[in-house]
Amino acid sequence: MKAKQAIAFGLGGFAAAAAGGLVARFYLGRRRADREWAAARYPKLEDVGAVKRLTILPLIDWYTAREDLAGEPGVSYLVEADDTTILFDVGYNVRGEHPSPLLRNLEALGVNLEDLGYIVISHLHCDHVGGMRCQRRRTFALSGEPLDLRGMTAFVPEPMTHPTATVEVVEEPRGIAPGVATIGPIGRALFFLGWVEEQSLAVNVAGKGIVLVVGCGHQGVRRITERAEMLFDEPLYGLIGGLHLPVTASRETLLGIPLQRLAGTGRPPWSPLRKSGVEGVLAYLSGKGLRLVGLSAHDSCDWTLAAFRETFGPAYREVRVGERITVT
Repeated sequence: MKAKQAIAFGLGGFAAAAAGGLVARFYLGRRRADREWAAARYPKLEDVGAVKRLTILPLIDWYTAREDLAGEPGVSYLVEADDTTILFDVGYNVRGEHPSPLLRNLEALGVNLEDLGYIVISHLHCDHVGGMRCQRRRTFALSGEPLDLRGMTAFVPEPMTHPTATVEVVEEPRGIAPGVATIGPIGRALFFLGWVEEQSLAVNVAGKGIVLVVGCGHQGVRRITERAEMLFDEPLYGLIGGLHLPVTASRETLLGIPLQRLAGTGRPPWSPLRKSGVEGVLAYLSGKGLRLVGLSAHDSCDWTLAAFRETFGPAYREVRVGERITVT
């Protein structure tokens, strides 16, 4: 009996210490994020230019526009800005398949890898870099077997490698193509997942303004939009992508545990995301006067999607694999 009690006491002590470590890491990380945000002051990106036409084609997301296309809880968008073609994130490929859901969708949609000009990785999480194995190895993969990406440049928000692509680590806002810029990495401490650096794309569409393309929105929607307003004189026109608002359900579960609700929002378990939090995001974005909004379903629940549809009405666009979103 004493031995069992000792074991139980030891396990309890270990669990308490682990929990305490998470709490300490979280609060230290949050202070770091606030310090870095306060110190990050950048000049306007005046030489980026503008494009006449922007098309965003979801290649990987939760919902699909056609039955022959594959959906998964990850993100990959084909961003076409005039003559520039960018692959924004590379999906999840949960099973490590080859060809991956991304490659199968590319073929079904008539997109050739040779047409890609650049790759942009929003952040180093498995559902954006091609799987957990890639996340652990700090790389990215478009499929379960290696693809030759020689001649292609990948812009990443923190140190990563790739066997054949040219990898450039983005340290601050910069233009990457005519009319297209990255707003630069913004760090945030997530309670369970730890520190993450995430970047978003900003496309300046002539006569319209800035359209933001977002991976998961771990930076927080306020910091994303405030960074864009810091960098551009043009007004914010639209926002397409993920914001991690799974308030009623998760796309991924493990033994019945709602992983995205528990870990993906970045909030501590004693302060979960609630409907009031989503309503606050909606109120904030409504105040920006956006003319185009599309929320990814890969990391937000159907309740949140419905709330966005109702709030933004005609300005709202569905984010579904195979369904183009065009701004001209």
